[in-house]
Amino acid sequence: MKETEKAEIKKLSDALDALNHKEAALPLIDNPERVAQIQAERARLEAEIARLQGLRGQKLSKQAQQLTLLAFNRPITKKEQADMGALKKKVRGLIVVHPMTALGREMGLKEVTGYAHKPF
Repeated sequence: MKETEKAEIKKLSDALDALNHKEAALPLIDNPERVAQIQAERARLEAEIARLQGLRGQKLSKQAQQLTLLAFNRPITKKEQADMGALKKKVRGLIVVHPMTALGREMGLKEVTGYAHKPF
């Protein structure tokens, strides 16, 4: 999902916004074929945006499921957060999820949490 899908969603959203601005000016023109064409294009763009966002949600869900399957998790203390490099060296395979990221919001986290195969 990285930047390409994110960029695609942004591009489609921008196109939809431009289309909405065009349609706002159309009642002055009074062209029913053009209005129908713009409405069809809007429906296509909205469907594509919804599809891409759903795909993004599925990918996040897969990652969230993989993290919950890891044997150990616990909140990361402020002291550990300050020296994250040492913590990651100490606990190999540690995955840290911040609550303000998309994954953290999806998982319903309230604080920075670490996931690992071994206790830490």
